Amino acid sequence: MEVKKLSISWQFLIVLVLFLHILSALDFDPYRVLGVSRTASQADIKKAYKKLAREWHPDKNKDPGAEDKFIQISKAYEILSNEEKRAHYDHYGDAGESQGYSGKQQREYRFRHFHDNFYFDDSFFHFPFNSERRDSVDEKYLLHFSHYVNEVVPDSFKKPYLIKITSDWCFSCIHIEPVWKEAVQELEALGVGIGVVHAGYERRLAHHLGAHSTPSILGIINGKVSFFHNAVIRENLRQFVESLLPGNLVEKVTNKNYVRFLSGWQQENKPHVLLFDQVPAAPLPYKLIAFAHKDYVSFGYVCVAVRGAEEMTRQYNINVFAPTMLIFKEHIQQPADVIQARGLKKHVIDDFITQNKYLLAARLTSQKLFHELCPVKRSHRQRKYCVVLLTAEASTTSKPFEAFLSFALANTQDTVRFVHVYSSRQPEFASTLLPDSEKFQGRSGVSILEKRNTGGRVVFKTLDEPWTGSENDQFVLLGYLEQLRRDPGLLSSEAVLPDLTDELAPIFLLRWFYSASDYISDFWDGMLHNNWREMMPLLSLIFSALFILFGTVIVQAFSDSTDEPEASPPDKEEAPEKAGKTEPSFTKESNSKIPKKGFVEVTELTDITYTSNLVRLRPGHMNVVLILSNSTKTSLLQKFALEVYSFTGSSCLHFSFLSLDKHREWLEYLLEFAQDAAPIPNQYDKHFMERDYTGYVLALNGHKKYFCLFKPQKTVEEEEALGACRDLDSSLHPGDARGKSSCGLGSKPIKGKLSKLSLWMERLLEGSLQRFYIPSWPALD
Repeated sequence: MEVKKLSISWQFLIVLVLFLHILSALDFDPYRVLGVSRTASQADIKKAYKKLAREWHPDKNKDPGAEDKFIQISKAYEILSNEEKRAHYDHYGDAGESQGYSGKQQREYRFRHFHDNFYFDDSFFHFPFNSERRDSVDEKYLLHFSHYVNEVVPDSFKKPYLIKITSDWCFSCIHIEPVWKEAVQELEALGVGIGVVHAGYERRLAHHLGAHSTPSILGIINGKVSFFHNAVIRENLRQFVESLLPGNLVEKVTNKNYVRFLSGWQQENKPHVLLFDQVPAAPLPYKLIAFAHKDYVSFGYVCVAVRGAEEMTRQYNINVFAPTMLIFKEHIQQPADVIQARGLKKHVIDDFITQNKYLLAARLTSQKLFHELCPVKRSHRQRKYCVVLLTAEASTTSKPFEAFLSFALANTQDTVRFVHVYSSRQPEFASTLLPDSEKFQGRSGVSILEKRNTGGRVVFKTLDEPWTGSENDQFVLLGYLEQLRRDPGLLSSEAVLPDLTDELAPIFLLRWFYSASDYISDFWDGMLHNNWREMMPLLSLIFSALFILFGTVIVQAFSDSTDEPEASPPDKEEAPEKAGKTEPSFTKESNSKIPKKGFVEVTELTDITYTSNLVRLRPGHMNVVLILSNSTKTSLLQKFALEVYSFTGSSCLHFSFLSLDKHREWLEYLLEFAQDAAPIPNQYDKHFMERDYTGYVLALNGHKKYFCLFKPQKTVEEEEALGACRDLDSSLHPGDARGKSSCGLGSKPIKGKLSKLSLWMERLLEGSLQRFYIPSWPALD
């Protein structure tokens, strides 16, 4: 009897411990952590947070539980400082979807830990709708909102994505799961991206995709979302993925058009690939590979099982019983490379195309292509040289170009790349490399160049004589290349090349037509399937555009009618007005010759630009903010621009300034997180508002919520000036020695505050500066 009572007591104790363990995960109350009431204002919450953060910061408080306490304080302030999260907590007891998801994970972990310690059987607490057990295959495909925006959408321009929307307690999700697994195994091997969105945990992403019911299956390509509306079988899913791809991706090639197709390298500036196979249409794996490499290679398909391909099979000696892939470059009579095998694998074809995705002597048609073909020198052992032929547009079949092409084909050096440029389409680029002499007028020239930085600075050597393609010209060029291997100093000339014009970019009307056709197709697809909830944003956009258009016309009509009766000003006043207008137009013309990177763009950080320039700054980007006052604005901005000018080539850096007179409280709040960077102001100290923060520079990372601090060092000239001011003030005002100085600093000491800013910027790019993390960015009042 006593043994039975003891057993019952142990069971009761286990259940009680389990109950208390679960309650401990739900016992987080941000109001109790900060010690404020539920009706507390934002000012009271902020004040309580500052006090507790200073008290429990792990660097100042050596208590063993200080770190956990500080994390709880930061978490509580993050919830209560955000009105949306605070309202959600007041109503539901958690901070929202992300908070709930992490809390659920934490509770599940604690329960598992308790379960493992007491050796429960695997069938204990097992429910048939437990998403963790049922969707274990989908775990590696789970998507979050940030992952979708930063990785899936950009990657959808190279491969289509198939995404499933699921949730807990979804009977239909269980029914389609076997078909989904089979389709995923097949399509993922072909190169299709797979994703799974749990609508319960990722409500924001599901709403963004327009999925309002589960299960839903959708496809994403080129950032565009398309829904799957057919029966969920593997063949329908395969056809859905194929329908996402553009219709003109692979051209059907026969005896009648293969010469025209292969000769398109001159216009498209791309190699051309031909696949010979017996199936009537191009297979899906080939279309997926064509979509992934569409920016570099054009693809065609030849069906050898029907009449119309005999001439090509004889000319290129094709084995019709095995899939064969040929790649052609400048010479269409013979392929540049061949691959033939039964069951060609995706990685084999990818490697085959990657090794041949450029022409032998490609034409530089854009700045992007120039960076890829002629990369920047990274070290002395990784030098890359470009041999550039500057020729007329109509001379690609002439002797100079054919000789240059033959020279490029015979080249065996991996460090040399051959390209050509049409002088008529890129006149500024050509004039920079060719000398101003009459012998090069209307003739071709060859230059050897090496890029030194992404800003366009190159060192080059232009052949003294025009390029005619003769044996002597080829011998001279070969001698220069051999000498360049031993002596890189041969490239003695230096210049900054202008950016190349994108020759293949579609015109504005064509881009507008493509966009309009996409919107019309989306609208028609939505009308067919009566998906009104998905069509509401598009309908709202159309009606808004029509309203703005008609409103603009009406306002313009009324403004024209009111402007007509106005009398024209006297002639004497018109003359100075016209004279004043001609001067800006002259300045504009003169400024057009200045390089685009000849200035530093510095914007003011205000409550309007605060969100875009800091809070929602893209990952990897930083905003470098200069602190100044109204009196020091001009001199500090000039010095700031000079110091950071050499760093403006990086697209990840943005430059701003903050007015100390307007936003001192925001700055004081940030500096509290910088240990030993600035003394924490005391509200009872009447002189703390007089601290001079002008010349401070903050590098703010809005995504990761940290900043780096630059404190200006006082120069000897500034200290002498301050000492003289203190002596003068002490003699004139002996009773108020801590007041404001009666004499100001000159412009030179003020500019001297930023004298070491360039060295600090170099350390910032190296990542060697100390980082000060902050739980959330405060509002900029």
